Amino acid sequence: MLFGQLTSCESLRDICLCLKAHEDILYALGMATSVNESLLSRANEKRDYRIYEGLGKALIKIVQPLYSKMRLEYIAPQDHDLYALDSTTISCSLKLLDWAVGKYSKGAVKMHTVIDLRGSIPVFIHITDGRCHDSNVLDMLVPNAIYTMDKAYIDFEALARIDTEKAYFVTRAKDNMKYEIVSSHYNIDTSTGLLEDHRIRLTGVKSSKLYSKELRLIKYCDKETGEILTFISNMTDELELNGLEIANIYRHRWDVESFFKLIKQNLTVKHLLGCSENAVKTHLWIAICSYLLLARIKAVYNSPYSISEIRMLISVSALTKKDLKDLVTEPQPLTTNQDVNELTLF
Repeated sequence: MLFGQLTSCESLRDICLCLKAHEDILYALGMATSVNESLLSRANEKRDYRIYEGLGKALIKIVQPLYSKMRLEYIAPQDHDLYALDSTTISCSLKLLDWAVGKYSKGAVKMHTVIDLRGSIPVFIHITDGRCHDSNVLDMLVPNAIYTMDKAYIDFEALARIDTEKAYFVTRAKDNMKYEIVSSHYNIDTSTGLLEDHRIRLTGVKSSKLYSKELRLIKYCDKETGEILTFISNMTDELELNGLEIANIYRHRWDVESFFKLIKQNLTVKHLLGCSENAVKTHLWIAICSYLLLARIKAVYNSPYSISEIRMLISVSALTKKDLKDLVTEPQPLTTNQDVNELTLF
């Protein structure tokens, strides 16, 4: 399955066909014969996906520290743990995956993901059917960190629990949010795009009961599009993070979108290689393990190539005997010895 991820095989038949074509190499690797589709399918269905989930969590603990010193653009203080939260939906056939019920009577599998913004390393994965609302995963977040998310995660009851656990959030405010301004910060530089910085209190009948504490409201104008964006956060201390830094934290929320785009374009995620819930979770966790291995290779060997380029290099050399460091690092240019007297041909 890992071979299939790294070589972009889109079906179990493709995996078995490629392995069968290299039976001589497989024998040298300790595999007497190539595997067939039915055997691989049964293994995905019956072998507990938590084996691969445990492997993924172990790899996260190994890979995440390799990117901990990475600096984030547009953010001055670098001593906060910054994460982006979002989910991606994988469409599927409800007739084949009857457990994966989504919206509008269609089949869907959701992969809720939290990535560390330093290196775009996934640190939390939760796989559900398409009906699971995004805000349901807010109770699974760890404290002492800053999370940025889109407005689909606005659930003031869950956000209040996040604040109680000493975690912080930055998200877009909904257009119909009712509030009153408690105080305002007027020492702002509008040339940066920052328009307003307020401390507010919710006044909605329901929202004021669910979240009774004060919030920070930031209005920011995107210079490229001219769109005015409104953010809310529970970081009410202006001395810790100013309004522009809060707006820039949300700018990095798009990193999780880039992560989803990368794994869908470079790994086999959109084409599910099984129908049971166990097989789907096994497939997706192996895809995450593949990404983490590629990220580790890039960090350990300080490779100048992107993760997608490293995946391509490995795919064309998957069953060949080649030094991995030489494969993912650029070759040094040849230097000619000017002191050598070479014979002239003409």
